[in-house]
Amino acid sequence: MNYHLKKMLFILLLLATGVTSPAQTRIWSLDDCIEYALERNVTVLKSKLSIKSAEQNYQQAKNNRLPSLQASINHTTNWNKQQNTIENTYGNLIGVNNTTYGFSADAILFNGFKLKTQIKQQELNLQSSGYYSEVVAESTELSILNAYLQILYAEEEVKNANRQLESTSQQLVLAQERKDLGVISKVDYLQIKSELASEKLTLANAESNLAMTRVYLMQLMEMPVNDDFKIESPDLESLISRQVATEVFPIYQHALSIMPQIMQSELNLASASLDETIAKAERWPTLSLGAGISSGWNNQTLSTSYFNQLNNEFNPYIGLSLYIPVFQKYTVRSAVKLARINVLTSQLDAQETKNNLRKQIEQASVDVLTAQSQYSASSGKYEAAIESYKVATEKFATGMLSSADYLIEKNNQITAENDLLQAKFTLLFSYKTLDYYKGIPVSLSK
Repeated sequence: MNYHLKKMLFILLLLATGVTSPAQTRIWSLDDCIEYALERNVTVLKSKLSIKSAEQNYQQAKNNRLPSLQASINHTTNWNKQQNTIENTYGNLIGVNNTTYGFSADAILFNGFKLKTQIKQQELNLQSSGYYSEVVAESTELSILNAYLQILYAEEEVKNANRQLESTSQQLVLAQERKDLGVISKVDYLQIKSELASEKLTLANAESNLAMTRVYLMQLMEMPVNDDFKIESPDLESLISRQVATEVFPIYQHALSIMPQIMQSELNLASASLDETIAKAERWPTLSLGAGISSGWNNQTLSTSYFNQLNNEFNPYIGLSLYIPVFQKYTVRSAVKLARINVLTSQLDAQETKNNLRKQIEQASVDVLTAQSQYSASSGKYEAAIESYKVATEKFATGMLSSADYLIEKNNQITAENDLLQAKFTLLFSYKTLDYYKGIPVSLSK
């Protein structure tokens, strides 16, 4: 076989492999979902824009220290009649053109430290905007976690429903054989058949719930809904089989130093306190420095050229101005009082934020303890139900148990399995919620 023929066969093999190989569907981990959502979630993006706005306000506050520069050009044309004083007559209209040029600058030298205080306030507002963005991002992460766990829970429900449906289908075949042999009555057979129909409905509901939970997560992520969306299934047993500290006070003390909502409320309080300082600055005199130059030209000055006129009319100036507030209709006093009220409001907001954080941690701690207790009880109940169901299945297969009694044991096993599943995911979510207040990143990888 020559070289060109081998090359052609190789290319055809590659093309055939590419055509027949199915496209791989991406499996999304929780970290992937969070990263995707933070890049596209509208609320998160808007919070980032608030940072940019705060940056501009901070920059402008610093720029306000710079002098203001203005340039002006004014041109006027007027017409008048020249008067002959001897004959007391007036001549024709004569146009007079005047052009003036000016350039001026002014700067505030002192205004009660108002500019300096405003710069500090905008710097605090910028930092507060950063923490607000973190609050929004963390809230989104917790929402994604909850939606992600709902999908995992729904997937387990579908798996359980399928297992139960398969088991009941096998029992229906056995019941058919026993009915044909006259071992059981038609009523017993129909009871098994009715149970199979009920479990088909349970499966349909579980699949519907799974589809809705997937849609909900994709909408949180701002992802177009598609049927190929799949998520990663972590090792749940390793995530819930660990020791978790639930003491409220140390968690709360640590959370006070790391939670962005606490930092934001403290910065807002500091910023509000500066409002009072800014308001009081209006009581102080304002000292300004001004300087400029001006010149002009007139078409009636025929003996002097244009540029000579500008040179002759060149007038520089410099000066200081002092503005002293005497009576301003109590506006300053009202502004100071309003600023003090805002400070008190900000103090209450900061305290409320701390109180809410403490309450949330207390609730999260109680949720963990409750979920641990429920999971332990559900595990014991499930183990007992499994044993009882095994015995019932053996008895039913040998004709020692009626279909009604068998279905009772089966339903008890299904209920115990569903309770255990719900307890498992409730425990996992409570663990992750408490981890969040401990400063542990939201993740299912550890």
